[in-house]
Amino acid sequence: MILVLLGAPGAGKGTLAAEMCSSFKLKHISTGDMLRQNMREETALGIKARSFVDAGKLVPDALIIEMVRERISMPDCKEGCLLDGFPRTAAQAEALGAIAHVDMVLYLEVETDALVKRISGRRVCEGCGAVYHISWHDGDVCPKCGAKLLVRDDDKPETVLRRIEVYNQNTEPLIGYYREKGLLRTVDGSGTPEEVFAAVRGIMEKRV
Repeated sequence: MILVLLGAPGAGKGTLAAEMCSSFKLKHISTGDMLRQNMREETALGIKARSFVDAGKLVPDALIIEMVRERISMPDCKEGCLLDGFPRTAAQAEALGAIAHVDMVLYLEVETDALVKRISGRRVCEGCGAVYHISWHDGDVCPKCGAKLLVRDDDKPETVLRRIEVYNQNTEPLIGYYREKGLLRTVDGSGTPEEVFAAVRGIMEKRV
């Protein structure tokens, strides 16, 4: 089983992916992690990818697709895998479809205002790196080490809005692409992690 997980920044993909992979025996494949691992291990594909990264260029879709093809053919993906971070566009989805059979696409849908609130409320400790949210810790000091809590540039409201806008522009055609193929399942991502996973479990059980 090959699943694709879609969702804007702050939608909760990481939390859901961890729970899904644990419960359904899926291998979590983050294309960002996969790319970094190939470059770190200096595989043939990693060396090619680094030449683009070092030149300040985007790694071509064809190279990412080849990495995905190799990764999903490994023994630890025999039970199935969950693709996170790829595809990001309809063109990438077509390329993925040429090398693998995608069984289902889960789209975590969250309103933009809620996404901004989630992300911009994060605080990171400049000392130990612990992460907090103002909804459950509304202080300026880390309770673990006493260092100052900071707002990362990526988490500032104006930056978050730009990230979401770019994501939506790229992803809207992708959602339509998978909807036309009958593979898209939209999940309300505005609830608690437990509520979101319960909805996903229901979708998975219906499929089985």
